[in-house]
Amino acid sequence: MSDPFRLDPRLADEGVLIASLPLCDLLLRDDARTLWLILVPRVAHAVELHDLGPHQQQQLMAEMVGASRAVAQVAQPTKVNTGALGNIVRQLHIHVVARHEGDFAWPGPVWGIGEREPMTAERKADLIGQLKPLL
Repeated sequence: MSDPFRLDPRLADEGVLIASLPLCDLLLRDDARTLWLILVPRVAHAVELHDLGPHQQQQLMAEMVGASRAVAQVAQPTKVNTGALGNIVRQLHIHVVARHEGDFAWPGPVWGIGEREPMTAERKADLIGQLKPLL
């Protein structure tokens, strides 16, 4: 029997579950500075994209595109950034971030810039309510 999937506690601490998609758990990162989603494939021990099988890779791409479209529709950003770094949290996860010209990190990357600013409960509920129908 293989090990079950477990969400890294650091991801769980920074995000709230929006939906369980066919492959990924989709989290809303609790940061009021921008709309930021995190896709986490429910595959135990996956660290890199090549740790997924071909069908899982295709499914991940479809879910990334869907999350990107939802972010674009809700946030109307200048650009949607998508990235998988994993230097600190090794568990495979994909960031989908709405970027606006002049935002807190523009035009550079968002990682490691300033402190995360938690959202109000109302803001989280509002964003989740807008995003869920689009997924």
